[in-house]
Amino acid sequence: MSRIKERWNFYIGRIKAGRLKEMKHQTAWIYQYARTYWPMMIFYTVLGMGGTVMGIITSFVSRDLVDIITGYKMGELAKTFGIMIGMAVANILINQLTSYVSSQISMRIDAEIKSDIFAKILETDWESITTYHTGDLLARWNNDAGAVSSGVLGYIPSLIISVFKFISAFAVVVYNDWTFAIFAMIGIPFSLLMSKTLLTRMQERNQKNAAMAARVSGFNQETFSNLQTIKSFDLVHMYVDRLKQLQQEYIEMRLEYQRISIITSVLMGLVGLLVTYSSYGWGIYRVWSGAISYGTMTMFLGLSGQLTGAVNNLASMIPSWISLTTSAGRLMDIIEMPREDYSHKEEALNFLERHREQGISLYVKELEYSYHTGTRVFENASFEGHPHETIALVGPSGEGKTTMLRLLLALLRPQSGRAYLEADGETITIDAGARSLFSYVPQGNTMFSGTIAENMRNVKPDATEEEIRNVLELSCAWDFVSKLPDGIHSAIKERGGGFSEGQAQRLSISRALLRRSPILLLDEASSALDVATERRVIRNIMSDEYPRLCIVTTHRPTVLTMCDRVYEINERHMRVLNSEEVDQLIHDF
Repeated sequence: MSRIKERWNFYIGRIKAGRLKEMKHQTAWIYQYARTYWPMMIFYTVLGMGGTVMGIITSFVSRDLVDIITGYKMGELAKTFGIMIGMAVANILINQLTSYVSSQISMRIDAEIKSDIFAKILETDWESITTYHTGDLLARWNNDAGAVSSGVLGYIPSLIISVFKFISAFAVVVYNDWTFAIFAMIGIPFSLLMSKTLLTRMQERNQKNAAMAARVSGFNQETFSNLQTIKSFDLVHMYVDRLKQLQQEYIEMRLEYQRISIITSVLMGLVGLLVTYSSYGWGIYRVWSGAISYGTMTMFLGLSGQLTGAVNNLASMIPSWISLTTSAGRLMDIIEMPREDYSHKEEALNFLERHREQGISLYVKELEYSYHTGTRVFENASFEGHPHETIALVGPSGEGKTTMLRLLLALLRPQSGRAYLEADGETITIDAGARSLFSYVPQGNTMFSGTIAENMRNVKPDATEEEIRNVLELSCAWDFVSKLPDGIHSAIKERGGGFSEGQAQRLSISRALLRRSPILLLDEASSALDVATERRVIRNIMSDEYPRLCIVTTHRPTVLTMCDRVYEINERHMRVLNSEEVDQLIHDF
């Protein structure tokens, strides 16, 4: 009694804690994707119900066939046998059609969910999304989206079909001999009890499984992305051992749940045997007493199996619902994060077209920014830049040079102050919609797999080969591209493989120049170049007639003499350096 009371209090506590309301919210979110496919889902449900009707009709035909064979009932054996074969063929066709419709719905919903989640991940506030490991994002995008799409049909349509199957089979049994219904219902309380026992186990397993999938995905992603480092430090065996450890943890988690499933399955199987043999015994007695025929007993035994199966399906809906909503909740965690604001993109594009010829100035006024962790990066930071100027941002490592560029790209949002663009007295605030006015070359190798030309055309799909060659010449990349057998159609491997860091940097600069944005941001973009090549690249950019503002972050002061102004970032503040300070900085390098 105390055990029952304890379980009851647990479920009441979960409901009060809001879990039920949360699961309903997650279910509603799932079916916002399914609503487009309601006609197909209704068709699927009708097919399932039709299959149930066919099964019941088949049981009647089987009854008649057995009665004819045993001599209990006179009839046309060939005709009855033919009907039975026809019903079996029709049932096969319905099952195949149901499977096809199910696959089509699942694949379409899977594609729609993954496409939507993919877009929303890309549109999510950058600082928020970086709190997730890329392996976790991949696991959620792939595994959880797949679980939701495959589970859509496993809930409402399957619920309707299972209820219909139970009611129809139960009605037939009661109509023909109500006593058989008693034996068919013996296993129902036990099935419901088992589903409650598995309730919390299922939710806990789903959460652990999702967390483990994210860990494995993240481990694999980082390993394959850093093969060179792993090999260079001779860490191969260590990483293999780490994978084995993760696999062992996963196996132990799965085996724990498997043991529970085995015990439950054995108990339910024993109850099923009890129901079956009780039905057999009662059926033999009813046949012996002359109350029913052998065919009727055969029909009842088949229908009792349908009843037990329907009850088991209904009982399994609870853990299935938990699994489905757990995956939905993990996806909703991502898509409910803050979105970037692209509402002013059209305004920014129009602003660019109006002022492309004379160029655009950039202003940062009294900007303050702190990371979500609370670390203060800038206090009252201000600077400005104008067309045909090259501005340098210098300072110790970790003081905020890259952070400033991310603020200019609206990847980060300041707590106060303003960053805006100005031309002919007209201004627009910098936000996500204004990124079309920037070109960016970040630190490291940022080339994508494909050809050189394909990488260039990522930022300008209609670029001609002549335009591509021009920007390659500006970045001094044509020096080596022209010597490649396939020229601009030469392949680039993943993460810029096949090219040196210096070559990849020059290709990245070429790609940024091809976009012809009025503001070019170079974040240590020439760090892998020799001094002579670095100066040539900067000089080519400065001598280009396009009215471009170039902002450079650097630890190497070799190009500072070529810059119009140099701003130092130090201790959360920015200040412009005079010529003597720039000379001293170069001298001290």
